[in-house]
Amino acid sequence: MTASPKPWDSEQVRQWLESRIAAARRDQAAADRRGYEARDDYDQAAAEEWVCQTLKTAAHIGDQAAFAARLKALLAQDEYPITGIHDDRRVERHIRANLRKLAKMTKANAGFDNVLHYQ
Repeated sequence: MTASPKPWDSEQVRQWLESRIAAARRDQAAADRRGYEARDDYDQAAAEEWVCQTLKTAAHIGDQAAFAARLKALLAQDEYPITGIHDDRRVERHIRANLRKLAKMTKANAGFDNVLHYQ
């Protein structure tokens, strides 16, 4: 009954982050083409790209505990330096949602194998 937990695979996490960055950029481009009514979609994609880009460049990706600590530190921040967005509060809300999602994925060490565009 006791299944051994899957070991932390930093390369898989890095690939997942890269795939999410690419998907977020495509979503931003699509929202930009749709115009004014797609501002929220653009902000959501920009928030996801910022989170993934920030975590991908961190040196903490090799260790699950350090990666979780980095996520926790990002969640504790009051402001996030991001430009080119439409609504700061909306982007901060999306950033925090993405960070919470990643924290759950990191804690369970699951979901990083899903590199599909829409999740």
